[in-house]
Amino acid sequence: MTDVIYLPDVSFVGDPLGCTSMDFYGWDEEKTIGFLRQSEIKHGRVAMFAFVGYIVQSNFHFPWAQTLAGDMHPSIDLSPEAQWDAVPANAKWQIFFVISMLEMWDECGGGAAMPHYTNGRQPGKYPPFDAFRDDVHFVFDLYDPFGFVSVSLLD
Repeated sequence: MTDVIYLPDVSFVGDPLGCTSMDFYGWDEEKTIGFLRQSEIKHGRVAMFAFVGYIVQSNFHFPWAQTLAGDMHPSIDLSPEAQWDAVPANAKWQIFFVISMLEMWDECGGGAAMPHYTNGRQPGKYPPFDAFRDDVHFVFDLYDPFGFVSVSLLD
């Protein structure tokens, strides 16, 4: 004889706060879900990138100069927080500026190469740098930089 165990009904799985039924910024439900999917993927990628960065800067010292003045990277004897404090202010502003430009490129759909993620773009797919490559200089795409993902896999 087998004992059957009944689990309680869990109606909040996947959306405990009910965010998918909300209308962010006066958008309809479809745009709100697109926003939530994109932000979830983006925050997950940032967390993974931060974790890898924490591990790398805790264990590896880059042998080249950090600044044009010849200052070296902080020692691995320092904690990652102390290493960040030792980075010059101009370098920090440069990092924030590049991140801001990448965010703006994503929000603009890559120079209108793709629709906005609230208007049907595949969640997590970063716009290509085609317009930037054509007008400024060569740069790899962030999503599939070497073209390994087949178009047929995405359909």
